[in-house]
Amino acid sequence: MIPFSVLDLSPIPVGTTAATSLHNTLAYARHAEALGYRRFWLAEHHNMSGIASAATAVVIAHVAAGTQTIRVGSGGIMLPNHSPLVIAEQFGTLAALHPGRIDLGLGRAPGSDQVTMRALRRDPLSAERFPQDVQELQRYFADADPHAAIRAIPGAGLDVPLWLLGSSTFGAQLAAMLGLPFAFAAHFAPAQLQHALTLYRSNFKPSAQLDKPYCMVAVNVFAAATEEEARYQFTSHQQAFANLVRGTPGEIPLPIEDIDSYWTPSERLHAESMLRYSAVGTPASVAEQLAVFMAETGMDELMVTGLFADHGARLTSLALTAEIRERLAAR
Repeated sequence: MIPFSVLDLSPIPVGTTAATSLHNTLAYARHAEALGYRRFWLAEHHNMSGIASAATAVVIAHVAAGTQTIRVGSGGIMLPNHSPLVIAEQFGTLAALHPGRIDLGLGRAPGSDQVTMRALRRDPLSAERFPQDVQELQRYFADADPHAAIRAIPGAGLDVPLWLLGSSTFGAQLAAMLGLPFAFAAHFAPAQLQHALTLYRSNFKPSAQLDKPYCMVAVNVFAAATEEEARYQFTSHQQAFANLVRGTPGEIPLPIEDIDSYWTPSERLHAESMLRYSAVGTPASVAEQLAVFMAETGMDELMVTGLFADHGARLTSLALTAEIRERLAAR
């Protein structure tokens, strides 16, 4: 059976607060754990009023402390925003507190705009050093060397699996070169999915962490008892992406009956191209959509995500998706 996992951004719907969203994230993670999902990841974004997971390591600590068995990690930490040593210390601390349960997914995008990048004190050229920063991070997690001039404490010698994230071919090629597992963001950047997976698999070099390629792919999933309810809940996600296209991101919009009354034809075209890999509908319909998607990609693991404004609907969708997972496994 292909494992299913969860990506969460701690969405802040219109009219609510970040505190409520963070409490909901823990409830969501506990729900995922009870339903047998393998891992629960959180993403780093900054200066976005609809996302509460900016302090990603802190939220991971919150979720890991409130769960027992599910793996918790980042999808991802935008490494060019940070010193590799600081990330090694943060995730070393998490791994010391929650041994065998922490993942560290790494990306090279800013997770923000240019103005926010400057506020983060990010060097505009730091993305160019991403491969070197990943390798520096690997050294900090290697077995402790008492003669090393700089050590991550805690961190050295701890089990913190690294993943590389990508929405293009760059991450795929680097993950292959370093022998790391690769997660592709098909939930918002589908265009280069197949090319990236092919490059990753064909160029993979075994490493101490991984002996063969391992691909996880993220897809939006909105499952509900009826097609109409699923489409209704999906309009929150569609509006959020239309707002991104307009350059006016904000809190996660409440669902609406008629999405075509919200966006222009050009906005719809742009948003729908970004949301190509979205499985929306009843459990039977979503099962068929996911079966096709998994067959097309040959993925090793599926990561489900979605910007719901309705927390109850999000819990329901996750439960129905767990049933879909069992249905697909039975095939």
